[in-house]
Amino acid sequence: MATRARRTERRRQVLSREQIIDTAIELLDAGGEGGLTVRALTERLATGSGAIYYHVGTRDELLDTATETVVAAALATEPDRTPATPEDEIRLVALGLFDAAAVHPWLATRLAVQLTRNPWGPVTVGIFEKIGRQVRALGVPRAIWFVAASTLVHYILGAVCQTGIGGDSPGAETDEDRERFLEATSMAWRELDPAEYPFIHAVSGQMSEHDDRDQFLTGIALILGGIGNPP
Repeated sequence: MATRARRTERRRQVLSREQIIDTAIELLDAGGEGGLTVRALTERLATGSGAIYYHVGTRDELLDTATETVVAAALATEPDRTPATPEDEIRLVALGLFDAAAVHPWLATRLAVQLTRNPWGPVTVGIFEKIGRQVRALGVPRAIWFVAASTLVHYILGAVCQTGIGGDSPGAETDEDRERFLEATSMAWRELDPAEYPFIHAVSGQMSEHDDRDQFLTGIALILGGIGNPP
C-alpha cells in the first residue's frame, strides 16, 4: 500500500493539470469528442485514471476546461495597431473565435453547448464581457447595452457554430469538399425558376464565389453600423 501511494504521489508531482489539458486538446483535434476518452489520455500520458480525475475531474469537466482554455487563448489576442478602436477589438474577438473553430473543429459544438446550457459559465461570460466593454466604448446608450452586445455575441457564435457544423471530425470538410458543395448549390439555385425565386437566382453566382471569413466580417460591419444608429 505504501509503495502504491508513493507511486501515485510521484505521478501527481510529474503530471500537471496543464499537460492533461494540452493532451486533451490534441486528442480532440485529432479525433473530435469521440477521440477524448480517459483511456486514450492515460495511454498518451503513461499514467493512471486516478491522476486524470485528481487533476481535472470527469470527462465532461475536462471538455469544459479544454473549451475554456482554447477560448481564453482566442480572446487574449492583441490588436495589430495601437490604439485600437472598439470596432477593431470587436473584430479581433470575432476573428479569434472564428479562426479557433477552424483550428479546433470540435470547438463549434462546445461553444453551442456553453451558450445554451451554461450561460453563467466562464466561456459565455468571458465572451460577453469582451464584447460588452467595446459596446460601451462605442458610446451605445446604456439602455440597449445588453441588446447590442447580445446581438453581436449571438451573431458571432452562431456564425462560428454554423461554420463548424459537421466538423467534429478533423478533415470532415476539405477545401475541395467546400468548393464542390458551393458549386453544386449555386448550380441548383441557377436552375430554379427566376420568376418564382428572383433573389435566389440573382445571387446564385455569389454563393459559389463567397469567402466565409469575408462574409463573417461583413456581417460584423453591418451589425456595428446598426449599433451606431439605434432605433
